[in-house]
Amino acid sequence: MWPETNCYVDLWIEVLHALGLSPEAMLGFTLTQDFEGDQFTFFKVPLEDLEALYGIRCTELAVYDRVERHVAEQIGRGRLCLVEMDSFYMPDTRGVGYRQEHGKTTVAINRLDLEGRVLDYFHNAGFFRLEGEDFDGLFQMNASADALPFLPYTEFAKFPSSYPSEADLLAAAHRLLRFHFARRPRENPIAAFAGVFPGQVQAVAERPFGFFHKYAFNTLRQVGANFELAASHLDWLAADGSLAPASDAARRISEVAKSVQFQLARAVTRKRFEPLATALDPAVEAWEELMQVLSRHIG
Repeated sequence: MWPETNCYVDLWIEVLHALGLSPEAMLGFTLTQDFEGDQFTFFKVPLEDLEALYGIRCTELAVYDRVERHVAEQIGRGRLCLVEMDSFYMPDTRGVGYRQEHGKTTVAINRLDLEGRVLDYFHNAGFFRLEGEDFDGLFQMNASADALPFLPYTEFAKFPSSYPSEADLLAAAHRLLRFHFARRPRENPIAAFAGVFPGQVQAVAERPFGFFHKYAFNTLRQVGANFELAASHLDWLAADGSLAPASDAARRISEVAKSVQFQLARAVTRKRFEPLATALDPAVEAWEELMQVLSRHIG
């Protein structure tokens, strides 16, 4: 329901799938998402979870030279570099960001041809290639001599010589589910959001309409995508259907977020905010149900 909502998690789903591994195993951390006052947590798989589950060690890569030189060095060592890039130069964002708007997004660079100016990379829900002028723009090849240095946040992943069996992966995912459940928000984050939602939307309605998309992306889209992935995790974790009530509750949160996003657009256009006061109530109840089911399961 929520394609291309969280670039970091999306690309790890694609990378793990390309390695023949089950991406669903890593999604237990979605239980920890909270409402941060002006946005929902931009959920990212903890790097320690990647190592515990798959043996993949991911850490920050220091950038002190040109970025593309660092990336080329790590690719030569069989590693994958995750780099924050500008979507303005990424043709896979055509119609959204490409050559329209500068935006920060994370890609995983799988192949780099410096001489040919070609880049193959994982981004969002796919695997893409860019070249030529886009390559130059992405790495700021034509920046003036006095321009600020290009120093994006960069990580690199080291892969193990072998991967765990499905049984070991399942056992590790169960352990992490208990760990993340203990770290869940103490108070219902969707109830906290619902309490301020109408007032926030009223303020959004006073801004240029383009701001609506940024607000929706960082609130309803994030919580919707997070709990859709939580449902996928629970379905994978309990193939016997024993966690179906929990995954159904998580999916209901996602569905409510989707419908409320349309209500949000109407409210901003019509300047009518009263219907939003109770719009999130089914998602508030679903979060409580999700946590109650998991409490019984884990207990």
